Amino acid sequence: MAQHNAFYAQSGGVTAVINASACGVIEACRRHPDRIGKVYAGHNGIIGALTEDLIDVSHESDETIAALRHTPGGAFGSCRYKLKDMETHRTQYERLIEVFRAHDIRYFFYNGGGDSADTCLKVSQLSEKLGYPLTAIHVPKTVDNDLPITDNSPGFGSVAKYIATSTLEASLDIASMCATSTKVFVLEVMGRHAGWIAAAGALAGNGEGEPPHLVIFPEVPFDRSAVMARVEESVNNYGYCVIVVSEGARYEDGTFLADSGNTDAFGHRQLGGVAPTLAGMVKQDLGYKYHWAVADYLQRAARHLASKTDVDQAYAVGEKAVELALEGKNAMMPAIKRVSDDPYEWRIEAAPLAEIANREKFMPREHIREDGFGITEACRTYLSPLIQGEDFPPFENGLPKVAKLIKHRVERKLPEFKI
Repeated sequence: MAQHNAFYAQSGGVTAVINASACGVIEACRRHPDRIGKVYAGHNGIIGALTEDLIDVSHESDETIAALRHTPGGAFGSCRYKLKDMETHRTQYERLIEVFRAHDIRYFFYNGGGDSADTCLKVSQLSEKLGYPLTAIHVPKTVDNDLPITDNSPGFGSVAKYIATSTLEASLDIASMCATSTKVFVLEVMGRHAGWIAAAGALAGNGEGEPPHLVIFPEVPFDRSAVMARVEESVNNYGYCVIVVSEGARYEDGTFLADSGNTDAFGHRQLGGVAPTLAGMVKQDLGYKYHWAVADYLQRAARHLASKTDVDQAYAVGEKAVELALEGKNAMMPAIKRVSDDPYEWRIEAAPLAEIANREKFMPREHIREDGFGITEACRTYLSPLIQGEDFPPFENGLPKVAKLIKHRVERKLPEFKI
């Protein structure tokens, strides 16, 4: 079969292991020089394709590509940029096809979450309408663990490990000082609509009085009086209270506790910090001394504490994406299928993007404790395998070594395109 080029891009918020997926894609492509010639990466995600700002990955050594596996962030640049509706704004999608045609790109690998799955699906559909032979494969990634069909999302396991560890360590700090100092500690974690990361914090303890004493999920409407009563009960019984709260905590009417009133590039509400909001309630209602922390980017950048399971899965979906493309599968996503819990086993299967794009997977009710403030054993059984194993990066002078790319730019062939 003829040789053609491939395009890879990263999208949305990065993870500790998204570059492991990049490594999987690129190394798999290099194993098939008869089918895949150049591998181009979009500088700053899909924007790189629209503006024809392409990176020629062939200039990167095998050692540098291998080092991506233990490098956090988005090595080629990511972006929060949502393409407009294809039916009313076809220009952007047609521009993508023009760029792909100009550079003989027949394989499109888009590494991201639900919105990226939608973009990948639409590009596949338009290429078919325009008669351009393009194979589009979505490579899953999201710390929120909210992609459907796949058992879990690459990126989540490492965040879960970091949050569970941080909750455990901070709890020991608070417990040691609570007699004369802080009584309540609030840790805010990511999760706009799905409470998977908050649930992971509950792995820090498992028994009467063990922190966290409350987990606040987006899936459970926030009841201020019930939460304050539980905080007071915990302080009275154990001397302190540790709370893990999802940034997407909301009231019964759907209003976020920390809605800033603004929206991002995808139309999502910008959240202004639920930890200080909740801590303020504690101070106002109960008068306890408190501290709060926002894990923020630290939780998704902590490659030094990545889950080995997560690293292996992130690499595997990147590798499998290339296999699916070479098999002629189109508009598909390599999804993780759990085979067994104990021993934990998994495999990769192909899933259609039409069943994934713009859909979210929330925590099932059976994973949330009846009182709404913790996780069940079923949830613990689901989460525990995902944080197993360590995959430490190499260190130099006391700090992690990371991949340093040349990022050689490809000469443009088309007129400038404004986005």
